[in-house]
Amino acid sequence: MNTKPQQLPVEERIKFVEDLWDSIAADQQALQLTAEQKAELDRRLDAYEMDKSHGRPATDAMADIRRKL
Repeated sequence: MNTKPQQLPVEERIKFVEDLWDSIAADQQALQLTAEQKAELDRRLDAYEMDKSHGRPATDAMADIRRKL
């Protein structure tokens, strides 16, 4: 049987995507970072640690976004 994804009910498509994502996340070896990606993450982590402001609560950011809509 060759069922196209768009023929499945939305709930089944969501479950399929969740299962697919979980299978990818479980296979961490397949998600190796390049040297450039590692360097960029290190740079960002260093900048975060040097910055004494660690952001603000997500609820505040969401409220700001909603006010702008």
